Amino acid sequence: MFAAERRQLILEMVRANGAVSLRELARVVQTSEVTVRRDVRALEAEGLLDRRHGGAVLPGGFTRESGFPQKSHLATAEKTAIADLAANFVEEGEAIVVGAGTTTQELARRLARVPGLTVVTNSLLVAQALAHANRVEVVMTGGTLRGSNYALVGSGAEQSLHGLRVSRAFLSGAGLTAERGLSTSNMLSASVDRALVQAAAEVVVLADHTKLGTDTMFQTVPTDLITRLVTDEPPAHDDRAATELQALADQGVQIAVAGGQGGSAGSGAGPGGDAVPARQQRRDVPVPGPRRQVPGAGGQLRSASASMLGEQGPGAERARVADMRRR
Repeated sequence: MFAAERRQLILEMVRANGAVSLRELARVVQTSEVTVRRDVRALEAEGLLDRRHGGAVLPGGFTRESGFPQKSHLATAEKTAIADLAANFVEEGEAIVVGAGTTTQELARRLARVPGLTVVTNSLLVAQALAHANRVEVVMTGGTLRGSNYALVGSGAEQSLHGLRVSRAFLSGAGLTAERGLSTSNMLSASVDRALVQAAAEVVVLADHTKLGTDTMFQTVPTDLITRLVTDEPPAHDDRAATELQALADQGVQIAVAGGQGGSAGSGAGPGGDAVPARQQRRDVPVPGPRRQVPGAGGQLRSASASMLGEQGPGAERARVADMRRR
């Protein structure tokens, strides 16, 4: 395919979907992400689209929000991996809130197998995914239906959350930065998401790598309120996404990376010490302070005195004791 043909197809995809990841563009035009990035840069120079971290959007995409049909076809493999891993942070008998979004919808499909779970949500898609789960109780907020993402918004939704307290909130959004935290491009959705956050003791954000470093109009969760980020492995050449991950970790956010490329991710432990299955690969980025996690390090750390005793052997220690007694 000639460069002009590639760029025309890229432009058509972005116009149809509002936002498309470089990975998806490369797959459709059957070329490398390096080449696609070059094409996107050329189209941006002509004012035909805007570049975003790991993708491309329509000009003025800072304020534009794609509808559910478009979002459901973006980064599908990444969303699946994120949902697989995020489900391991949910315990039996727990009460949680799950916000609207295509990634949270994927999570809900996996939560149908968790017995005794109570899920509070403003998303029709989340409720539908759990509708036939006999062991899961679903509580929906009130509010006005927003058709573009099948979510209940407005004062009715917010008021129904007053006085609610659950263990965790699982939220998605349109962008995530270390500076502003999670954000979305719709004011009504942002307001309900903030109410969901206020109801939870911990906040878990689900965001694929294309949203890292992207900033949109309305802040929903400031960085200091995010307990954990569950994301996918950024491409090796995506330095900006990796930099954003490190910046989030530096601010105390626990980072869990699903679906590590090349099998580089290790296994971790879910809530209650349950092991994360090998197929749900995870890499926790070290963060400063007491929230730091080092997966797989159990049993490898010893005190200095224990280490010295192990190196010299118990016989040497008994000889020293006997010598002290003779003195």
